[in-house]
Order: sequence, then structure tokens, then C-alpha cells
Amino acid sequence: MPKLLAVSSIDPVRARRVWVARMAAIGQRVGYGLLGVALVLFGVALATDLPGGLVAAVIACLVVGSAVLAPAIVLGFAARAAEREDREAGR
Repeated sequence: MPKLLAVSSIDPVRARRVWVARMAAIGQRVGYGLLGVALVLFGVALATDLPGGLVAAVIACLVVGSAVLAPAIVLGFAARAAEREDREAGR
């Protein structure tokens, strides 16, 4: 008796798009979170006469947060636009 293979009805393009949208959402949370941490650290640094360690932490949070947030925003918009286009085309 031949072994039956399970046939998946999941579209690999849509599955990849869902994965990208999920990663973009996580990236946005991380990016905005780091910008929030930078804002709080900056306030603390201002209140404590700008110690070098806090200033370095603020700069690090801003750089990493921006590096994570920018592509996450672009990929999030791209995933939503592609899904909207598929919906409008009836796919």
C-alpha cells in the first residue's frame, strides 16, 4: 500500500509574508522600546549632571533602536501593502 503524503494548502508566499509581518511587529516593539529607554536614560542623565556612562547608554539605545526600527517599519508597511493588494485582486 503506497504511503499518502499530506498535501498542504498553505501558500508559501503568504506564510512568508505572515512571518515577515510578525518579525516587523517584534522589531517595532524592540525599536520603540529602545527609544523609550533612551528617553528615560536621558532624563536621568540630565538630573545627575550627565555622567559619561549614561550618555553612552543613551547613544547606544538611540543607535540600536534606530537600526532596528527603520527596517521594521518598512517591512511592516510592505507586508500590509502586499496583503491588501492580494485581497483587492481576489487572491
